[in-house]
Amino acid sequence: MKSSDNRLVRLIALFKLLKAALLIAVGMSALHLLHKDIASVVGHWVAVLGLDPGNRYVARALQKFADLTPTKIKSLGVVSFIYTGLFLTEGIGLWLLKRWAEWFSVILTTSLIPVEIYEIHRHPSALKCLVLILNVAVVGYLLYRIRNERPSM
Repeated sequence: MKSSDNRLVRLIALFKLLKAALLIAVGMSALHLLHKDIASVVGHWVAVLGLDPGNRYVARALQKFADLTPTKIKSLGVVSFIYTGLFLTEGIGLWLLKRWAEWFSVILTTSLIPVEIYEIHRHPSALKCLVLILNVAVVGYLLYRIRNERPSM
């Protein structure tokens, strides 16, 4: 394949590694919050960021954080680290231009698309739609690449 094709695969790898980094942050934050009063921590950050706690979106977010139980927080951390492992595997394999990583990425990304569609249906947002479009494009490109690349002997 052309080097421009390899650059695109490496761009996809960086996208996967960025997702992994964000999930590491989520997992670490969840573990950090495990034995703390979440309402006061979130209230502190609302004040630091200068957000209006009376705003309906901020108030809704505060309520969701207040409703988190230690079990939910621990589950969030564990799931974040599981997905981090998967995204790191994808990203590193794609960066190294491994064929198995292309297949792995197609299978994993395709399996998450129904969840993304469900989430968009429940709570639509531009960011969720953008992530869905990017993931569909990644799957389409990798399938095209797998189908048209001849295996080396």
